[in-house]
Amino acid sequence: MESKLLSYEGVTGVGYGVATFTVIGPDEDRRFGKQCEVMERARLAEKKANQDPWVKLARMSLETFVKTGRRLERLPEDLLPEMTEQVAGDFVSFHAHGQLRGCIGTTGPTTENVAWEIVQNAVSACSWDPRFLPVTVPELNGLEYSVDVLGQPEPIASPDQLDVKKYGVIVSCGSRRGLLLSDLEGVDSVEQQIDIARQKGGISSRKKVILERFEVVRHT
Repeated sequence: MESKLLSYEGVTGVGYGVATFTVIGPDEDRRFGKQCEVMERARLAEKKANQDPWVKLARMSLETFVKTGRRLERLPEDLLPEMTEQVAGDFVSFHAHGQLRGCIGTTGPTTENVAWEIVQNAVSACSWDPRFLPVTVPELNGLEYSVDVLGQPEPIASPDQLDVKKYGVIVSCGSRRGLLLSDLEGVDSVEQQIDIARQKGGISSRKKVILERFEVVRHT
């Protein structure tokens, strides 16, 4: 760029800079968009290389389904014992460019162990989250994953027994249930947490609800 200062002071004495900037040729050092892309790819590659076994399994399940249209038929042989011996509900979430791209889970175990629960929920999150279109192959390299393994829910008597950082919440009214995980960005109060859980369950704010809380182990 070539710059030229034309004026820096108005007739009243107040300074307003007036200048021209002219492109005079290419400069490889100013390809900031390309530089950001390279840095982002390197960050995602490093994160992928260091992902824990829970996230690695979620990624494998999702990518297999998106690329082939088929689910995993067998689990990897190198899984940790707690993944094949524990039964629990879990949620698989993934983001693209910092924005949620899919999240689906189960409030309790529906398969023989938490590993198969992750496999199942990863497929559901990438294909059947009603808020988003199905994930496509070109998106795969840009996704960041998290897996939340849910502890056993316990009934509580009042919202005073909740903590948005420590506990997720389940609200129930008849056959309707809504769940919200703990420690979510933008959820700063118990009242907000319960209100969102009500909305997810289609439960009116005027209805009396049964509250349950649960702890979460988050893998990223």
